[in-house]
Order: sequence, then structure tokens, then C-alpha cells
Amino acid sequence: MNRVDRLLAIVLELQAKGCLRAEDLAATFEVSKRSIYRDIQALSETGVPIVAVPGQGYSLAEGYFLPPLRFTADEAIILLLGADFMAQNFDAEYRAAARRAESKIGAVLSERLRDQVRDLRQSMRFVAVNHTNDPEQKLLLQQLRRAIVQRKTVRIHYHSKSGSGHAGERTVREVDPYGIVFYGQAWSVVAYCYLRQDIRHFRIDRIRHLTVLSTSFERPEGFELVQKNFDLPTTVRAMFRKEIVHWVREEQPFYLVSEVERPEGVVMTFKTRRDDDLFQWLLGWGAQVQVLEPASLRQRIQQTAAAILDTYKSL
Repeated sequence: MNRVDRLLAIVLELQAKGCLRAEDLAATFEVSKRSIYRDIQALSETGVPIVAVPGQGYSLAEGYFLPPLRFTADEAIILLLGADFMAQNFDAEYRAAARRAESKIGAVLSERLRDQVRDLRQSMRFVAVNHTNDPEQKLLLQQLRRAIVQRKTVRIHYHSKSGSGHAGERTVREVDPYGIVFYGQAWSVVAYCYLRQDIRHFRIDRIRHLTVLSTSFERPEGFELVQKNFDLPTTVRAMFRKEIVHWVREEQPFYLVSEVERPEGVVMTFKTRRDDDLFQWLLGWGAQVQVLEPASLRQRIQQTAAAILDTYKSL
């Protein structure tokens, strides 16, 4: 990154994150603190109102905004595809916000770029395959989003799925919602569960009823939605026959971490919350897959296969 680009990026960082120390900026842009001091001085000399607070860092004077940004065709199409995703998959309030953002992006494009972006957009579509067309689920997303912003505990009626494919367990839980994530073709809320006394992931399509309570909570210091709370403790290893590996890769789950080819097949390693997460998916490949570990998952598949055989023997 050249210096001109870094100066603009520093202003964008301060505008987005508020007060930042010189060492924070130095780490972000991989330069020395001395370079950051010189950059701050240069920005101040060009009229950018930067406020320095001893012991806290640098911030922009209140009310300062950059002039409208100029987008390339690639930048604009990425933002518009993101707006399409939000419009398809979130509640009405965010859909409206996505459409307003779309209009603002279009307003700052030149006529030439607008035509180019229109052609690109007609050639690309992101179609999410999930259940958020359900109005109840969209309402849950809206309630959870507001509870996260307001730091309010919620009570949920949760229907968990058992590993054997049976109806599972219905529980009423009080949880502190920390964030919402989309993976495995479904939305989940990451929350502290008072019943389990730990952070858990709850699929939103398994929540039957939600009540926002008056109780407030504080999110733990240092909480990171992606890095820290996607630690997946269970290792699952399975060997797939080579003739189906292509099809397995087409449907590979979020949890895959590595593949190793062997003469007899391809061994895939997954990191999951628990072996239940892959039970149904692995079972669907029938005799084309062999679970290597954990032993508990292998035994469960053996038992299920035996039960299926018994069912058909009785016909």
C-alpha cells in the first residue's frame, strides 16, 4: 500500500472505529509507529480534523465525514450483491435498508459505470437456499437483532434434533444473544445459555417461540463472534470411496478442514461441535463412506443401519 492510499485508509479506520492508538494503526497497516505519527501530521496539515487524546489515541472531530466515495464496477457489484443477500434473507427493516443503500450506491456511479454494473448484475445472482422465506423466522431474526443491539436476554422455546433423527428435545431456555451467523444454509444465534452455563449455537429455524425479557446483559470482554466462538472440539474422520468424492465435495459441509488421498479412498477430517452435526449427512452416503472416528459416531451409524435392515426385513 502506498502512502496516499494509507492516508485515506487511516481516515476510514478512524471514521469507522472511533479512537485508535498509534500502535493499533501501525499494526493494521504493518508500518512503524513513527510512520503513523508522520501520517497523522500530514493529514492534519491537509485539514483533516484529527484529535489526539493522551493515553487514548487519535480520533476524528465530531461531525467530520469524507466526501462521497467513488466505486469501481467490481466494488459496486460486490456491495449490490451483498444488498441482494440481505434483502432476501433478513427482516423487512433490513430489506428496506438494503434497498436504500442500493439507491445511494447507484447515485454516486457515473453513467458509464452504472451501465457496466447493471450488465454485471444481470449476469450474477446469489440465491440463498434456506428457510428464511418463512415469515415467522424473519420475525425471529428481527427480534434477535434488536435484542443483540439492546443487550437484552431472551427466552426461547427450542426444539433440538436428536442424532438418531427422532423428534429430539423441547426445552425452554433463557439466553444472552451475542451475535447472529449464517452457515450451513441456516441462520444461528450465538448466545450464552443459562441452562448449559456456556456459550451455545441455536439454529433459528428450531426456535418455536421467543420473548425478549427486560433483563440486560453485558457481552464478555474480548468476545469475538467468528474466531473465538467457532472453536469446534470434536474431530470426525471419514473415508469416502474415490468414485463419489466429486459428489461429496459438491455437498461438503461447513465443518471440513482437510482431505488426504489414500489408495482406497479420500479421508476427510471435520471439526464439529459434536458428532451429531454430521450424523445425518454421513448416513446419507450409505456404504460409500466409512467413519474412522470417533468410535461413538461409528457405533451409532452401525446401530442405525441395523435398525433400517430390521425395518425392511419385517415388510
